[in-house]
Amino acid sequence: MTAPLPDRYAVLGHPVAHSQSPFIHAEFARQTGQALVYERIECPLDGFEATVRGFIASADAARGLGPARGCNITVPFKFQVLPLARQLTPRAALAQAANVLRFDAEGWTADNTDGEGLMCDITHGAGVPLAGQRVLLVGAGGAAAGVLGPLLACRPAQVWLANRSRDKAEALVERHAAWARTHGVALQACGLADAARGGAFDVVINSSASSLAGEGVPVEAAVLRPGALAVDLMYGPAAQPFIDWARAHGAVGRDGLGMLVEQAAGAFALWRGLRPDTAPVLAALRARLATKG
Repeated sequence: MTAPLPDRYAVLGHPVAHSQSPFIHAEFARQTGQALVYERIECPLDGFEATVRGFIASADAARGLGPARGCNITVPFKFQVLPLARQLTPRAALAQAANVLRFDAEGWTADNTDGEGLMCDITHGAGVPLAGQRVLLVGAGGAAAGVLGPLLACRPAQVWLANRSRDKAEALVERHAAWARTHGVALQACGLADAARGGAFDVVINSSASSLAGEGVPVEAAVLRPGALAVDLMYGPAAQPFIDWARAHGAVGRDGLGMLVEQAAGAFALWRGLRPDTAPVLAALRARLATKG
């Protein structure tokens, strides 16, 4: 009897060649004994839906291609996912953005594991409790949308959301206002130039595209409390200038690798029904990137 072909998954983005997701999910599969294949798919800026549907339609037993069961979505498509899904998880609905799709027979399910992944990395990986802290979240795009809800659920004292376009920050704050009140968090929006008015923060999270675009740090050093945790959601060379800036001003710099692995574990759990151990995979990933560097 012929063994069934392994299920297929992929990450879709633009650009996506740098993605470490195939390595991460291969490690998860090996650890848990799951049979799956995970790939990268470069998606045209005007062809997200067509690319997703093409991935599903590409299953072909004659060519050894098993069924497509789900995908991850990265920049800049996280806001394009929800209209395609039949079902949204509560956190995807709150964020109005998604980084995961599961292809179910009755329709697609959209989820957002970004915030869960970042909160897990901050509280467990970095060992920084968020309850009662003052937090600055920089950016109001798809990454920030996924992060804000889980961040508020950790009950920091205050969250300032700073963005180049203040109206985008205000819209994101308005959507999360009730959630913030439920968790007793003071939430407000500001422009990038106004972030320093909030004083020094305990945690600064850069979710903007500044590092990916090779731009300078988007906020003043005055936002950093001595010893503050400063996290850039990017990793590798793209995140290094932000980390160096944080360290130069007395803060603890951290890249987004931990978040990347943790959000991937959330996606894996949605797809496969079990959550892998992330610590050895993060260690293997850091070693892999250090060897490449």
